[in-house]
Amino acid sequence: MDIQMVDLKSQYLKIKNEVDAQIQKVIDTSAFINGPIVKEFAQNLADYLNVKYVIPCANGTDALQIALMSLDLKSGDELIVPAFTYVATAEVIGLLGLTPVLVDVEADTFNIKIDEIEQAITEKTKAIVPVHLFGQSAEMEKIMAIAIKHNIYVIEDNAQAVGTDYFFANGMRFKTGTIGNIGCTSFFPSKNLGCYGDGGALFTNNDELGEKIRMIANHGQNKKYFHRYIGVNSRLDSIQAAILDVKLKYLDEYCNLRFNAAMYYSEHLKKISGIKTPVLSKNSTHVFHQYTLIVEDGRRDELQSYLAKFDIPSMIYYPLPLNEQEAFKSISKISGNLENTYKLCSSVLSLPIHTEMTKEIQDFIIEKIILFFQK
Repeated sequence: MDIQMVDLKSQYLKIKNEVDAQIQKVIDTSAFINGPIVKEFAQNLADYLNVKYVIPCANGTDALQIALMSLDLKSGDELIVPAFTYVATAEVIGLLGLTPVLVDVEADTFNIKIDEIEQAITEKTKAIVPVHLFGQSAEMEKIMAIAIKHNIYVIEDNAQAVGTDYFFANGMRFKTGTIGNIGCTSFFPSKNLGCYGDGGALFTNNDELGEKIRMIANHGQNKKYFHRYIGVNSRLDSIQAAILDVKLKYLDEYCNLRFNAAMYYSEHLKKISGIKTPVLSKNSTHVFHQYTLIVEDGRRDELQSYLAKFDIPSMIYYPLPLNEQEAFKSISKISGNLENTYKLCSSVLSLPIHTEMTKEIQDFIIEKIILFFQK
């Protein structure tokens, strides 16, 4: 049985005619950089997200860097980030001479721990960077309240959660990435909305930030050869935009397929002693970019090795807290004890999940996990 963490080939084959036609259209027009399809995709994504500005860029890490560059931050300024996340979230902070302040995450949702945020705020704090990890939103209503109280920015790392809805207590509903001052995302191929190479984007409803972000992503200019800011060269090429524009039409379907696969896993695994299945937040939908178990009693690595014997892939996101990464030891600050982060780094295991999952594949994986815990 051919089991993959993400089956991009099968997904492509279902939309092959549409994708190929769009790629051929770009080639025929030879508008490879900033072609009309880039603007068209950006507008279509803005309509989907109900956000004023979508500014495409070269990748998700660039999106985070450009977001920080747009805020006029100074060396030594502090930004609060979860300690349990992908390196890019904090990497760009260090790259710009800023200080990542690492806080713990919730034990169940894996998202930034609200009670720890305010304790980490100092006179140097300029922003909170919540990560909507694995496809479920952080507690944005509470985060925004803290940010407003302390007059600091919120930059949402939405690389794993495009398509997720967050619900405020008053019933208002927003797509993740559109709630803070700036949202950032990645179109890495394995994402729920992924291209066939690198790509990313920034979102904002702020006119001033929208204009500035667009300029920074284009060498700091809005008129050719006239540069107002120090910027970067970060562009989504036309072929990738064409692919994304096709896949955007299927995004809700893709998210639903992932959710259904996740619920099938949980239905059959939730009663197994020794693992915890993902928790669903009452304030957020979940698009399941990853389906991540907590494996108890120190058996995570043993389970991973066992599954590998049957050619069942699995991944550990993430094996080390950011503060334990060599690159961050001298430039980061820790707030609190990171108790949950350390536990998760030693116990999480993500199973295959994608739009092409079949019951046959899932039943095989579930059977092997059940047998492992019966040993």
